[in-house]
Amino acid sequence: MKTWLTTWEPENETFWNTKGKRIAWRTLIITTISLTLSFATWFMVSAIVTRLDGIGFNFSSNQLFWLAALPGLAAGTLRIIHTFLIPIFGSRHVITIATIIKLIPVIGFGLAVMDPNTPFWVFVVLALTAGFGGGDFSSYMPSTNLFFPSRLKGAALGLQAGIGNFGVSLAQFMTPIMLGIGFYGAPQLFSKPNAAGETVQTEIYLQSASLWYAPLLIIVAILCWYMIKSVPIKSSFKEQTQIFKNKHTWYCTIIYFMTFGTFAGLAAAFPLLLKVVYGPLDPTLDALKYAFYGPLLGSASRVIFGFVADKTGGAILTTISGIGLLACTLAIIFLNLLEPTSIDQLDLFIAIMLLLFFFTGIGNASTFKQFPVIFKHNPVHASGVIGWTAAIGAYGPFIFAIAISAFLGSTGSATGFFAVLAVFLVIATGINWYFYDRKGAEKPC
Repeated sequence: MKTWLTTWEPENETFWNTKGKRIAWRTLIITTISLTLSFATWFMVSAIVTRLDGIGFNFSSNQLFWLAALPGLAAGTLRIIHTFLIPIFGSRHVITIATIIKLIPVIGFGLAVMDPNTPFWVFVVLALTAGFGGGDFSSYMPSTNLFFPSRLKGAALGLQAGIGNFGVSLAQFMTPIMLGIGFYGAPQLFSKPNAAGETVQTEIYLQSASLWYAPLLIIVAILCWYMIKSVPIKSSFKEQTQIFKNKHTWYCTIIYFMTFGTFAGLAAAFPLLLKVVYGPLDPTLDALKYAFYGPLLGSASRVIFGFVADKTGGAILTTISGIGLLACTLAIIFLNLLEPTSIDQLDLFIAIMLLLFFFTGIGNASTFKQFPVIFKHNPVHASGVIGWTAAIGAYGPFIFAIAISAFLGSTGSATGFFAVLAVFLVIATGINWYFYDRKGAEKPC
């Protein structure tokens, strides 16, 4: 079976209409399904850790934050590697292997949670392997960038990344549902206080929260192998590293961390943040009941604004995204929503957090419209920058979870973290406006 396409000319309208469009959209559909499972695998840990203490694991709050953070650390590092793989090995091989390898954390977590004597270091290793699901994003995006013509890149990349991001909500939404379904193994007794302060126990199958992905991954891996081809654009590792000599690579990195780093970081930390900050005010609070709405909204806005960015350009939307993120962050700080005195403040906190996710989605879509334009003279470099910036953005879950945990441990509040975030948002938004958005900008896009 041939792996590489013989020719690929998406900017040639005749080629695109007669042959290219069908191949590109077929590839987008399959890879987007795979990417959705990638995000679900990546963020399933943030959902699973909220239940570990209730089934007999004696891990501290700090240890749980570390488990939620480690997939982000691994994903960011793996994305750096994935950035350079597509022009060397091609879409078919890279994406098929990236899909099947996620069986390691999916099956591993399923087995680990069934034994309350499983040591913490095993969970650490498994949390790192969950980063497989976050790392391969930097192969999916450069691959899609090569398949589509410039006029459709914003829509195609926005669709793939946005729908792929739904995997975060999939993990956090489906976990409570799957807890009641026993695919394999015995149930665990889950202990939780009720409204009267009494401890009640229910049977759950925490292993199902990860095991149910396994058959899906196998099916999708087979589809990837038989239905994906590779674009005949090759480049060596040395040639691709030329992007690091361009200052705009670094500006784009800062801007994308503002958008996707914030999205991914808050998605990973939100469930535990809810549990730690508002849990003491309401022992019956189920963080996963609310947490999945944020990533869901952020993913939806990314899909929608991918099409908008094709019409308006990306830079103006990124500026709007930055201003919106800053306003929400300042509201959380000055309304004291991270140091609540009443559970009545929960609704406002969730509402503002949802707005934060909404603005990250706008920025996630607009930046992926910007980058191909900024590097339009070299498609391989454009793909490389997309992969690289995505790699640094993937460190968001690690940085956010560890930093929030550190502020909680040292000051008893996460307010200081959000103050630091506000300063960063000002810097990143300023860079975007100066170089790409203002009248007379160096590279308007």
